[in-house]
Amino acid sequence: MTTAALFILLFFCIATGMPIAIALGLSSITTILFFSNDSLASIALKLLESVSEHYTLLAIPFFILSSQFLSTGGVAKRLINFALDCVGHVKGGLAMGSVLACMLFAAVSGSSPATVAAIGSIVIAGMVRSGYPESFAAGVICNAGTLGILIPPSIVMLVYAAATQESAARLFMAGLIPGLSLGLLLMLAIYIVARIKNYPALPWPGFRQVFSSGFTALGGLMLVIIVLGSIYGGICSPTEAAAVSAVYAYLVAVFIYRDMGPLKGVPLRRKGENIFAALARGVWQTALALPRSWVHPEVRHVLLDAAKVSIMLLFIIGNAMLFAHVLTTERIPHAIAETIVSWGLPAWGFLIVVNILLLAAGNFMEPSAITMIMIPIIFPIAVALGIDPIHLGVMCVVNMEIGMITPPVGLNLFVTAGITKRSLTWVVRAAFPWLLILLGFLIVVTYVPQISLWLPEYIDSLKGY
Repeated sequence: MTTAALFILLFFCIATGMPIAIALGLSSITTILFFSNDSLASIALKLLESVSEHYTLLAIPFFILSSQFLSTGGVAKRLINFALDCVGHVKGGLAMGSVLACMLFAAVSGSSPATVAAIGSIVIAGMVRSGYPESFAAGVICNAGTLGILIPPSIVMLVYAAATQESAARLFMAGLIPGLSLGLLLMLAIYIVARIKNYPALPWPGFRQVFSSGFTALGGLMLVIIVLGSIYGGICSPTEAAAVSAVYAYLVAVFIYRDMGPLKGVPLRRKGENIFAALARGVWQTALALPRSWVHPEVRHVLLDAAKVSIMLLFIIGNAMLFAHVLTTERIPHAIAETIVSWGLPAWGFLIVVNILLLAAGNFMEPSAITMIMIPIIFPIAVALGIDPIHLGVMCVVNMEIGMITPPVGLNLFVTAGITKRSLTWVVRAAFPWLLILLGFLIVVTYVPQISLWLPEYIDSLKGY
């Protein structure tokens, strides 16, 4: 009775168009009040625990703030220039460079919509001007942007770690090779299509230009090394690395690249000035401008935007945890797990069911909400069937990548539609051929677990675990 009431209320609220966070909270509170023996005080306690006891979740606001500084500044443009200098001379190189830029930006943002917005707003128009069909350009970027939640650091992986009490660091390790593999697979598909349809290539800029653009983009690329290197090297936890990334992104955007803040437009190095004099002048300017930077309108705008996104996401997570609390209190996941295990369903068959459920959920819900609702049900069954929790996490993230480009709630579709000024139906048609690549990749990741597990197991062996 309690289970039926909980899910009927949830689906009814979603069907009325209610925001998913409110639907989760309202259905949970109503079930506790009228159908459960649980105490009313558990509502307040669970909402407090969702943000106070899950230390991993503290990384989310920091990664969002870091992403906002880098998205608002010129980091995305510098990464794009570096990516195009690297692969732009190959047939279809402009599109391949755009995918490479998405991979690089994904490693500093952790967000799929942010990756599409930052990279797509620059490269889609550029590809069209160079002779690529607009549908081709939009479809490539819409799908490549999904790498934002697979290549670490990933916000969705942090939510999965909080929901399952698994190591966020090992999840980040597990997502690296699948993320790079999917990016390379998309680039290979672009190359094949470009050869068939004779899409243009950029002239080879020369090694000097590649090194020059790489040095210019070093401020953004160093963030990847700082965050992932500190986590993989055991120096920082993901939460500590996220805090460092937010401070670093602020310093890069405001005082090194100077794309915003009180030093905007002031050259970092004057003509004819030697590097040591420029460094000394830069340190002095930073010391003088640092107190004023926090009240600068552009910096305040970034802080406000990051706070809005963080509050929205944490509100969803808090209500989803309340929903998961009701599930756990009523022993719903345990009952489902016992039932499915009693059927004698093999692990490979269960993984098919999981993929279908997550793909269906991705059509209607945001990845963080899916994680907090579905994982408490799926996780105990997977463990009982001997499925590695880290492998399950990567598989779930790939499913949610696909959910980002499937209607009616695919966030990447809406971002791409906003960039191209096209209808959602047009964007869906443009993204569909590339979606098939993601579906094929999902099958490989599901049934070849070593793609996900090789790197964390190798790093564990180096540490002597």
